[in-house]
Amino acid sequence: MPHAAPPPAAETRDTTSPYGEGTIGRLMEPAHGIFDPGMTVGEAIESLRGVVRTAFVTYGYVLDGEGRLAGLVTMRDLLFSDKAERLESVMLRDVFTLRPGMAVSDAMRLTLNRHYPVYPVCDEGGRLVGLLRGATLFEAEAFEITAQPGAMVGVEKEERVSTTLRRAFLFRHPWLQLNLLTAFAAGGVVAMFQGTVDRLVILATFLPVLAGQSGNTGCQALAVTVRGITLGDIKPGTGKALVAKEALLGLANGAVTGVLCGIAMFLLANMQGSAHALWLGIAVCLAMMGSCAVSGVSGAMVPLALKRLGADPATASSIIVTTATDVASMGLLLGLATLLVR
Repeated sequence: MPHAAPPPAAETRDTTSPYGEGTIGRLMEPAHGIFDPGMTVGEAIESLRGVVRTAFVTYGYVLDGEGRLAGLVTMRDLLFSDKAERLESVMLRDVFTLRPGMAVSDAMRLTLNRHYPVYPVCDEGGRLVGLLRGATLFEAEAFEITAQPGAMVGVEKEERVSTTLRRAFLFRHPWLQLNLLTAFAAGGVVAMFQGTVDRLVILATFLPVLAGQSGNTGCQALAVTVRGITLGDIKPGTGKALVAKEALLGLANGAVTGVLCGIAMFLLANMQGSAHALWLGIAVCLAMMGSCAVSGVSGAMVPLALKRLGADPATASSIIVTTATDVASMGLLLGLATLLVR
């Protein structure tokens, strides 16, 4: 009688250790319900009686003599097919499989529209090495997504509430040093226009308004882009269209808020008796439009650039985007005020 587990199936046992962190190989489990193509439906059912007592079997897997996955048998086919029928005539061919060395994020993109309860994992030669349950894949990817907000501000995904004080310090402090360095860049812009600030002190009132508004615009673009990268929505060649879209969105949002801020500047400067109230209002409006457009572009470009360089798109993205928006907002407002108000 054909056996239920041919010799190659032994390769499905204890195979997760050679695979890197964040790969499918680390998540897969041994395969159960393995059959020969020549087995009958009745023989397959009998062989499963002992297996299902210790393992949860969703599909049966038909392997050829070299352990390659030839097909898949559903429980429905086993129950409703004639017991004398051979598995090779009832099995599903061209089975969708995953590779053990594949990254979890890549597997998530491939399975996004499939929603199978279990995925067979095969090596490059097509040999079955294990199984990955859909719930396990979803859980792993959900953890990656929830870790991204922390990664954006330098809190590594390995850090937990129970992480020791020393390790938490080592995780976070290097990113704070980077943030300090970028903060000096924003401070340097203000120092370049120190004369303008001394002459038009009223500008200091609107600097944090522009920085805050443009910063939020950049964070919105950043969140959408990182989500798109994670879910595989951003295909090769679509990055330029995304950047252009975020630039136009930033410009449109900046135009609406810029008009309101320009009016507020005009009224405040008028109340203080400034002879440059109109030009100050125009400077604020244009600076808001420009800084929001720049923040939209940087929010889309930074994670795309990190992804292309092979880095985590979420890591330190927020720090870089915040610096770009601060420099743009302060530089544009002070620069325009210097040009328009003489």
